[in-house]
Amino acid sequence: MDVLKQSYEQLIFLQDLSIGFKAIIAIHNTKLGPALGGCRMWQYASDESAILDALRLAQGMTYKSAVSGLPYGGGKAVIISHADQGPREVLFRALGQKIHDLQGTYITGMDLGTTVTDMDWVRLETSFVTDTTGSLGAVSELTAKMTAYGVFLGIKASLKRAYGSETVKNKIIAVQGLGKVGYQLCRYLKQADATLVVTDINPKLLKKAVDDFGASPRRPHDIISAPCDVFSPCALGGILNDTTIGQLNCSIIAGAANNQLAESRHGEMIHGLGILYAPDYVINAGGIIVTSVELGGGDAVAAQKEVEKISDTLTYVFSEADAQGISTAAAADGVAEKLLGN
Repeated sequence: MDVLKQSYEQLIFLQDLSIGFKAIIAIHNTKLGPALGGCRMWQYASDESAILDALRLAQGMTYKSAVSGLPYGGGKAVIISHADQGPREVLFRALGQKIHDLQGTYITGMDLGTTVTDMDWVRLETSFVTDTTGSLGAVSELTAKMTAYGVFLGIKASLKRAYGSETVKNKIIAVQGLGKVGYQLCRYLKQADATLVVTDINPKLLKKAVDDFGASPRRPHDIISAPCDVFSPCALGGILNDTTIGQLNCSIIAGAANNQLAESRHGEMIHGLGILYAPDYVINAGGIIVTSVELGGGDAVAAQKEVEKISDTLTYVFSEADAQGISTAAAADGVAEKLLGN
């Protein structure tokens, strides 16, 4: 997926200097239904980098919904964090007003850097929001837990494809990023007797994972080259690029981060090295599946049953790659585009 070669339905740049508000809403595709995708709040190097991130994330949500069989398209909102920004309530209510103006074309929710409280403020302005207080996604951080659970199941499916057995016992898993999803993933892996190698830019999170799971710590720049069976990116995107791919010391890449490939060609590079790649938008779909179940009136039990289908979807992508003699990244794109009628 090369973002600049894609067609987008809408790209909206929002700015109100009186409240220090700068945000982007990207709507990629609504063929299958309203664009669904969370709102992240992040400090970017430039407005251009924020726009590119929103575009890539929106496209990923379209493909994620499609391969997961969900009746939604893909969109994303980004609030640009900066020194002169106004109070969070003011910012998120401003975003909610614009989302309401879109009349259901885009539905938002939590993402990196945003909270249930933020979504509650959006809810004051529009009904087109999820992950608010009392919602399925907000209860006990179910969205993060189910995203991690889906990745855990995807790791097992990848191990079966690569080694003939899905057991994670004594397998070395290197987890990059110990936020809500990465930490929950470590919990699932530890319970299954995996050997964990971990890193995070936050020393407190790193120490917590070491203490809680008996994990071996690594410096952030060293995790890429750590010898392991599975490298699991659970931080920011673009981690698989010209610089890092040659440093990989793993058999499998399977993680929760969005947009792990810096460019589409990097999927081919990984394939050429004989490393099995679990396409990110297939394996990390647990969060959007929870949201879809919530919007359909389902409960946590129903959400978990739907998340458990990720393993079968990923296995199907692997089989398509084998049948066509192509990379798993290309196979996943092909599956998504066929479902979208492209």
